[in-house]
Amino acid sequence: MDDEVRALVAAQRVREAAVLAEKKGDAAGASELFERACEFGSAARTALDAGDAARALLLAVTARDDALGTRAIALAARDPARLPALAARLESRGDFAWAARVHEARGAQHKEAARAAASAWERAGDAVRAANLWEGAGDPVAAAKALEASLRRDPSQARAHLALGDLLVRYGKYEAAVRALQHVPRESPARRRALTPLVRALSALGLGQAADEAAAELEALGGPAEAESPSAPAAEVQRRIYGRYEVVREVASTATSRVLECVDAVRGERVAVKIFASWESRGTLGGTGRDALARFEREVRVLGALDHPNIVPLRDFVPEGPAMVLAWMSGGTLETMMQSPLAPARAVEIAEAVLRALGEAHRLGVLHRDVKPANVLFDDAGVTRLSDFGVAHLSDLSVTATAAIIGTLAYMSPEQREGKPATVRSDIYGVGAILFEMLTGERLGAGEEPKTRPSGVHRDLDARHDAVVMRLLAPASGDRPPDTFAARRELSALAWPKDVEHAAIRPRAARPASERPSAARLAGETAGQTNQDTWTGRRIERVALTPESLARAGAFARAGHDALQLVLRVDRDDGVVWLEAPPDKRLDRALTPREMDALLVALDALHAHGAVHGHVDRDHVAIDATGAPVLLFAPAGGATATADTDFSQLRRL
Repeated sequence: MDDEVRALVAAQRVREAAVLAEKKGDAAGASELFERACEFGSAARTALDAGDAARALLLAVTARDDALGTRAIALAARDPARLPALAARLESRGDFAWAARVHEARGAQHKEAARAAASAWERAGDAVRAANLWEGAGDPVAAAKALEASLRRDPSQARAHLALGDLLVRYGKYEAAVRALQHVPRESPARRRALTPLVRALSALGLGQAADEAAAELEALGGPAEAESPSAPAAEVQRRIYGRYEVVREVASTATSRVLECVDAVRGERVAVKIFASWESRGTLGGTGRDALARFEREVRVLGALDHPNIVPLRDFVPEGPAMVLAWMSGGTLETMMQSPLAPARAVEIAEAVLRALGEAHRLGVLHRDVKPANVLFDDAGVTRLSDFGVAHLSDLSVTATAAIIGTLAYMSPEQREGKPATVRSDIYGVGAILFEMLTGERLGAGEEPKTRPSGVHRDLDARHDAVVMRLLAPASGDRPPDTFAARRELSALAWPKDVEHAAIRPRAARPASERPSAARLAGETAGQTNQDTWTGRRIERVALTPESLARAGAFARAGHDALQLVLRVDRDDGVVWLEAPPDKRLDRALTPREMDALLVALDALHAHGAVHGHVDRDHVAIDATGAPVLLFAPAGGATATADTDFSQLRRL
């Protein structure tokens, strides 16, 4: 660095130093100094002068300077080998639209780049550009799914309806195309472009009069319009919602809500925007949507009443969504954390934090009723925060929770599973269930006796530790601590080891060979993979064991919902997964509202354990002897399957 420039920096005159460095021809040094002065546009421009395309692009994105960003991509494209890493860096920052442009710079003929760009545009909120790229990469199904998912989130997008209708016409799906194109309003600028494929689709269906009417409307508007260029630049780098929240990515999606990671443009902080987005609220399922909306509004009221360091704070409420804005929890969930062993001291620390949060809620007359690992989050400092008060009830500690709808069975108290009123001690049971799982790695089955004790896994734990944990899990609510404060006192009265002793974790005991279940005990329709278990009399279906089918079987088993086909065991020796044979009767009619409710809850449970189904259709829905629906196991879900497509497929049933 030049001495004059260094002197200005020492005097904290950084901007002047940057200007002087640029005049002296030190573009790289000037860029760094402009960045220190928070003049990101100038920093990007001088980085370009220095030939540092990657740095220039990142700074241009920060400065929101499209022109500089476009120049930086053009410079970066001279070295295509470095473009994937640059795109990945942009994606890690949440700048998906710019990442998509970088992928596109690798060339239209590069199929891998086209698919990556399509995925990035989809995450950036531009489904039309994503669909164009998916189709160009030879995957029209992914193109249609991208557009359909976008329209579920915002049905008013005329441009997306046009793109979907146009796509469907090209592939001969005329009825679906007509439905999509008819959603383009007459007053929309896209109406003229929509009429050309609409005339074609109506004609193909033999609807001559309707086709003539559409053709007359098209003629009145000036005849066929030129198609919109698929490569037209997006108007915005990031989508902004509710005037101030810039969408980074979609974090989760259920039948009733979506959670988006966003940046609050006013506060400059990361937030989670939870949007009520239930198609069922539009009357498809009668009262179900209203119930979901009531739970959503209840969560807003509860969080508004709670202010505690161990509860995820509510930042704002947006009535027009409706949407709630929550502090961003960058540390993830306890469910993810438990994939690795936890030290007993850390497990108890987390449990005590949840008890403190519940204690504050109980003080204000609020029961949580859905304490489970997925609802325990961590901020960037590792502080435990309790979330999701959607099934909590305000000012009524005697409300009854229906086990089929509220809570997760593995963490639900015995009285809740029986449909009895929930109490403070019901929430304490939930804490005991997650503490037991953190200490032993075992998830409790509904109504089952634990197969081990904490002292059987950690050699530094003894009968006193077992007694405290099992008291939280007492089947009779009266045998549990009377409140969260008493539960914390009992836990803190003991010393808990701070190390994870892997050697102390008890391996699964091998069963004697004579007792190990095997295919030899099966009889019946071997060729059809349906057999009779001669030991239990149960009909068994077997599917091939692959890494994907194993992962999906694990998700089905952990979800543990009555409307999911039961996974019985994994037979590694024979290379198969044992399932309970499905009912013979397949779905041959429309689902009833009650059946739809059951399958919605089952899908939510499956999604919560990291899997999507991908085949929610008549071939995978059976009706058991009691008339209840069963969603059948599918060994593979499909590369483009998402939670949204599961819900969309269910709606069609």
